[in-house]
Amino acid sequence: MQTVWRVVLYTALFIFSYMPVVHAQDITLISPDGAVEVSGTLLGFDGEFYRLDSIYGELTVDGSGVRCEGPGCPNLQDFVAEVTFSGSATMGRVLIPALIKGFAQREGYSVETTGTVGDVTTFALRDDATGKLRAQFNMRVHTTEEGFADLLTNEADVVMALREIRTEELQRAKDAGIGDLTGPHRSRVLALDAMVPIVAPNGPLRHISSLTLANVMSGRFTRWSELGGPDAPIAVHVPSNATGLGQAVEDQVLASTNATLLPEAIRHNRPESLLEAVVRDPFAIGIASHSDIGNAQVLTLKGSCGFALNASRRTIKTEDYPLTAPMFLYLPARRLPKVARQFLAFTRGPSAQIVIRRAGFVDQSPEEIEIEEQGNRFANAISSAGDEIPLNELQRMIDALTERARLTLSFRFEAGSIRLDAQSRSNVQQLAQALEAGTYDGREMTFVGFSDGDGPADPNRAIALRRAAAVKQAVETAAETANFERVEMATDAFGEALPMACDDSAWGRRVNRRVEVWVR
Repeated sequence: MQTVWRVVLYTALFIFSYMPVVHAQDITLISPDGAVEVSGTLLGFDGEFYRLDSIYGELTVDGSGVRCEGPGCPNLQDFVAEVTFSGSATMGRVLIPALIKGFAQREGYSVETTGTVGDVTTFALRDDATGKLRAQFNMRVHTTEEGFADLLTNEADVVMALREIRTEELQRAKDAGIGDLTGPHRSRVLALDAMVPIVAPNGPLRHISSLTLANVMSGRFTRWSELGGPDAPIAVHVPSNATGLGQAVEDQVLASTNATLLPEAIRHNRPESLLEAVVRDPFAIGIASHSDIGNAQVLTLKGSCGFALNASRRTIKTEDYPLTAPMFLYLPARRLPKVARQFLAFTRGPSAQIVIRRAGFVDQSPEEIEIEEQGNRFANAISSAGDEIPLNELQRMIDALTERARLTLSFRFEAGSIRLDAQSRSNVQQLAQALEAGTYDGREMTFVGFSDGDGPADPNRAIALRRAAAVKQAVETAAETANFERVEMATDAFGEALPMACDDSAWGRRVNRRVEVWVR
């Protein structure tokens, strides 16, 4: 026992190197037989592990194998776990509180808001049976950018982000010793949303191309007459560049054409302000969240080839709509209190997906789209067929997909990379969990690769097949406890035979390069 305890004591658990800070006091941790003890300053306690500064350096010790003596010892019976979320106001005011209430109901806790101090609102979780306070969830509501800053300064445990972490933020995290925030288990997609172009209900347009939208946002087009409308100036409205959504406009809409935002664009700190301004001005155009469109007219994204893309629950889930906006949680490489880990596990489950839908956002639970519901897609395939996609290839595709359904979990790749994008990496985990749960036992699952139309058809088909195999392998690796003898898994590819969008823009080509999952 003494040897085991020494190993636990002297092993540096760097991954657990930070816990919620308590008032620093001296403590002594003693092994059960009293033969080994170590003293130091208590730096933190998460309900299970002590972190202390000792003559051996900073140590992390499992509380179940020691007893604690000294004025700084925490009360193990009445320990209150604390976790701080920081970042996006949309997530902090609506989505996370809804999920906390759903989690509390499942775990037998009651939730009360203890008040707001500055930009921090605290949700207290009490045990229904005993009335004891068990946990406090602190919500620091401001912007995605400030959420990352709080994580770097140990003022937050979890970042709420309406966009993916930027390169400079990633580097600052590495420089601060936090590690790679894009690494495994460091980020997750909590829910889905999308950016949509909006105009007033009586606005001059009903559809717009992705390139035209970027040109309007950058100021290349300044009058509606340049878009086929009346001779009137275009008033551009966008979210504040301090918000995650405003930064996503820059990262996704403008960066695709190497453009910058029109200096005269009107910035809005609140989504309600943007929506109100666009709805009352017939010559305004804005970019808003799909969950905040109100009475505005949403413009369809339409390419020069005639393909149209609308934002809906299913097209956002499948990422067929090009301006999807995943809602992220970023996590430190340190141990969080048990209740926080339980909460994060809850957010991936089916109960949480219901909460997400009720809160007005798009959940990630897989849906099956029967082939009969996909007539427009196959009509596009027929209209796009030519010398490189002959009739027999279309017939082969129809034969392979008939009597199957497409899952809403699709997989796409980062621009110029073989790495899956953030939403697709989350989809790998979602599908792996479903396989582990036996959801698809007794069924056939085929990973089907598609490509854009650039280049010859045969090489495109070969690349699409390799991508399908790579996604299949990623899912199998993630589904560690799945019984693959109970589900038949295969790959296939049809290259450019089933386009979703026009190939005349980087957005369209990215939408077309994908791996779909079909089940029977």
